[in-house]
Amino acid sequence: MILHIDMDAFFASIEQAINPRLKGKPLIVGSRENKLHTVVCAASYEAKALGIGSGMPTKEAFQLCPDLEFVPAQQARYIWTSEQIFDMLKAYGFSLNYASIDEFQMDIADTANPEILAQNIQQKIYTEFNITASIGIAKNWILSKLGSKLNKPNGITIITDANLKSILAKTPVEKLCGVGQKLGPELHGLGVKTCLDLYQKNPRFLEQNLGKLGLNLYLSLHSSERFDGPEEEQKPKSIGHSYTLNRASETTGFIQAWIRLLSEMVASRLRQQNLVANTVHLWLNGPQIGNFAAQKTYSQATNDGHEICHRCLKIMARTGPKTPKIRALGVTCGNLSFNQNLPLFREQKRREELLKTVDKLNNRYGDGCIYPAIINLAKKE
Repeated sequence: MILHIDMDAFFASIEQAINPRLKGKPLIVGSRENKLHTVVCAASYEAKALGIGSGMPTKEAFQLCPDLEFVPAQQARYIWTSEQIFDMLKAYGFSLNYASIDEFQMDIADTANPEILAQNIQQKIYTEFNITASIGIAKNWILSKLGSKLNKPNGITIITDANLKSILAKTPVEKLCGVGQKLGPELHGLGVKTCLDLYQKNPRFLEQNLGKLGLNLYLSLHSSERFDGPEEEQKPKSIGHSYTLNRASETTGFIQAWIRLLSEMVASRLRQQNLVANTVHLWLNGPQIGNFAAQKTYSQATNDGHEICHRCLKIMARTGPKTPKIRALGVTCGNLSFNQNLPLFREQKRREELLKTVDKLNNRYGDGCIYPAIINLAKKE
């Protein structure tokens, strides 16, 4: 069984936890400081109830609700909270994966009381961070992720063989991970409107009409999964982070800020494990470009978020001179090795010492007190 933890309105909830004055109020987190000339990075549930969501221009959001509270994004704060939650979840002793900055997956095998475990996790997250999480439990990652979306906020959904069909029958197929603005209408044209319609389709039919994607969806829905347990003294094959926006955005600064944020998260985990990466992989998804994925291998390995972001932006340039609409994005580093290289040049040594100092300060003070200045610059007009 896979237990999927999805933080509720993660960025906005962190801001409300830090500033109680914002509790219960419609709140948006903006990608830049100018509240009328930026994009909604996250919205509280009070704002979502008014039709406001990620990727929406803030000017449009304020038209829907003139009394909106606005906070500029503090990416380092969100990274730190995500990493602290991940570390807390490690203590349960199960195999654990990062799904994205605000989602985590845990292989709980045949745990006798999965609901009690889920309640315990929710309570611990709330006690330690004053924010909530919704949890889905099912036989594989795609169903557990779906379950985490069905009873928000602070809900628990367990999908079993007994209730699987009844839950899928009342769930629109667009709710399923991997079914976006482009694939949804295609599925409707094939008579697939609910998740149950998709679940019951013949795999050959899906492959003939949707290609490999259709077959992968079928296999993902019907599989029973286990995570590989960690092996002592062995490095992972890759380290990555991804994020899905509620709404596609083509704002260059907003997308670049997200790539930098994800790059910093990946870099932080590389340094924690004393690893460096030679290969950088960028994944983008949007209504215009569909799934874009490309990677490049460099002779010089790195665990520096600035350099990882720089390499990602070079890859992104392949999409064209104008930023396409992006709804989801991911940064992954592969071809990993243990960091045994001494810096050869003075600037390299200074940069490595700077990164070590930043890591120590953020670990010590625990509030993302140090983060790249370029993230602040990305918030400004």
